[in-house]
Amino acid sequence: MPSIPGSGCACRPTTSWKVTGRSLEERYILGLRAWDAVVCGEPRGTALAHAERALRGGLSWTHENRGFEVPVSVALVFMYCDQPRRAEELSARGMAECEARGWRGSHLVLGQTLAGYIRYRRGCLAEAENLVREGLRIADRVEGAVPAQWYAIGVLVQTLLARGRTAAARRLADSYRYGEVTPNAVIYPEPRTVYAELLLAEGRDAEAATLLSDVGDWLEGRDWRNPAWCPWQLRLASALARSAPDRAVHHAQEAVKRARDFGAASVIGQAVHTLAEVTGGPASLDLYAEAVDQLQRSPASYELARALVGHGAALSREGRLQEAADRLYRGLEGAVHCGAEALAGRARDELAAAGLRPLPLRYAQTDTLTAPERKAAELAVRGMEPAAIAGDLRLTEQGVRHLLSSVYRKIGTDASGLAAALESFPRQRS
Repeated sequence: MPSIPGSGCACRPTTSWKVTGRSLEERYILGLRAWDAVVCGEPRGTALAHAERALRGGLSWTHENRGFEVPVSVALVFMYCDQPRRAEELSARGMAECEARGWRGSHLVLGQTLAGYIRYRRGCLAEAENLVREGLRIADRVEGAVPAQWYAIGVLVQTLLARGRTAAARRLADSYRYGEVTPNAVIYPEPRTVYAELLLAEGRDAEAATLLSDVGDWLEGRDWRNPAWCPWQLRLASALARSAPDRAVHHAQEAVKRARDFGAASVIGQAVHTLAEVTGGPASLDLYAEAVDQLQRSPASYELARALVGHGAALSREGRLQEAADRLYRGLEGAVHCGAEALAGRARDELAAAGLRPLPLRYAQTDTLTAPERKAAELAVRGMEPAAIAGDLRLTEQGVRHLLSSVYRKIGTDASGLAAALESFPRQRS
């Protein structure tokens, strides 16, 4: 699989206003411009606008002289901009086009791994693991599929870590010498950052900090600043939390600023969550609350579960047990549904430490919208605020926010993509 394109943000000042998108060449330029906007951390609205213009008139994955790197990057623009459902649709369409042409090998690896990566970003960890393992199995048998192999290994390492399977992630990394060899290509997720995540999970903070500092220098030299694409600053903050807390807070604050500049709720929530972790104490409570609020507006279910458990644990340490219980129960439920076994274990331990007993799961795992969820979504699409929706549905405003959060996670979009996604989302069978 070829690596992603990278322009070092050089095209920002000159191309976007001149290109109409009428020709295939112009649509590819717009696709590159959309990707450039993502990695450089421009406002996500800018990236989405360029991506939509690139797609008008078609963007083939099988053009003989163009390759599929740009169409893949355009699909990933939607994923990083909190519209993973749209990314999945574009990916499925592209892979169907490849199969119709009889393209196999690295293209099939790409399809499996891309589908797994999007599922990972949505928090569907068991599905992600299965998809990426199959992609890696195919890559191992295909000659010349080394870049695709690296892509699959990185996504699988991240997925295993999210599930709490650190030893399995280490075995995988060692078996492919992942972390020892740096590929001469731009691979996503960024391999050294992924390897640093593994080091952090193993408690090797100093090694992780050194590696992440090098990654930061490399990315800053290219003006690739978006923590949604590469969260090196967030991981570096975690690595420095014990040894250099002031530096940790500085890196987390800078990452929060960059996340806000980009504007996707998922990365804002992740960044604020990291800032809460490295801040600690009573001062962290408002940060945890903001992280939860942001992540509730996104389709990132695993990150929301993490933030809920973190907030619940912080509230418990401050003696606010009733509030802690609500966060921990919701976080436990989310962790179980995501397949995040270690996170679920942490939630249970925090509940036990607070003298609370875990409750049975309140709802089954399903991607189908309930009648109240669909109604809340339809009212939100009409422009109604949660307070007004609450009055219409005879619920509390917080209850409406929980409904909409569930909608975003199930459909795979944030509020900006809800109207389009809702049109094609299947209704509950009566």
